[in-house]
Amino acid sequence: MDLSIIIPMFNESENAESTLNRVEEALASFKGTYEIIAVNDGSLDNTLEILNKLAKKDENLKIVSYPKNIGRGMALRRGFKASNGEIIVSIDADLSYSPHYILDFVKTLREEPDIDFVLASPYMPGGGVENVPFHRLWVSKLGNKILRLAMPNRIYTSTGIFRAYRKRVLESLELESDGKEIHLEILSKALALGYRVKENPAILTSRKRGKSKFKFRKTAISHLVFSVFEKPMIIFGFIGLLTLIIGFLIGIYIAYLRFSGDLTPGRPLIIFAILLILGGIQILSFGFIAIQIVSIRREILRIQKENLELKKEMTKTGNVDWH
Repeated sequence: MDLSIIIPMFNESENAESTLNRVEEALASFKGTYEIIAVNDGSLDNTLEILNKLAKKDENLKIVSYPKNIGRGMALRRGFKASNGEIIVSIDADLSYSPHYILDFVKTLREEPDIDFVLASPYMPGGGVENVPFHRLWVSKLGNKILRLAMPNRIYTSTGIFRAYRKRVLESLELESDGKEIHLEILSKALALGYRVKENPAILTSRKRGKSKFKFRKTAISHLVFSVFEKPMIIFGFIGLLTLIIGFLIGIYIAYLRFSGDLTPGRPLIIFAILLILGGIQILSFGFIAIQIVSIRREILRIQKENLELKKEMTKTGNVDWH
């Protein structure tokens, strides 16, 4: 199989049929074999019924389903596991990005062997946004700007679902996320393992039918937590330096009072300045320790990758039955 398209769906009865039809139309000129894997993430409406009906008429359509809604991360992980394509594309069910970009992704991976996965990027030069609600766009843009500081490759758009991977990339990752944070998890682990990424400019549009699954609080928190986890010095360095500067400024003020003769012995401000300086040094040391932890994590990921490759090789040769 040349290509697998993964489409997570939760309560997408209004979009399911039109989405699959548009994806099929976009692939009409694709040279090679492909499969479309629609993953029903415990929908409460008749999404699964619609998908099963369509699958009976379309040999390229495969349905993966489970009864309880868990999240996009689980849907993608199930879809990745069921896929057979050498190139695996994930795209959203409301087609906020035109499916015609799929062919551009495939072309990039076929023509550029040094690239391992491709991201759709509305925030890079050449990309754009159309009719996206202001609050959602604001959170997304701000979050991605913060993440760009944390990412080693200075990626413009880190949080989108629309991506294309070489199969070996996903096979080398042990993914754990059940929610939308899976996009950041994949990016973080893939980059830590040395895989090379390329962003392709794309136009992001608003959902036209169905209800958006966007959650402001959860999205904002996941962006911040990931940024701190990926580059701990962003938060520890900022807070530590700010605390030190305030402590030193207070110290200078105290010195001024001392030489002017206005300093009262035992003044609490002296103790406060000392505590700020010591606290700033302590916070900075936490940052340096966190950097070492990140380095250890990357080494663990490399070991996991080697173990997965060894497991795959031994399974192929029939030396070990892992089931």
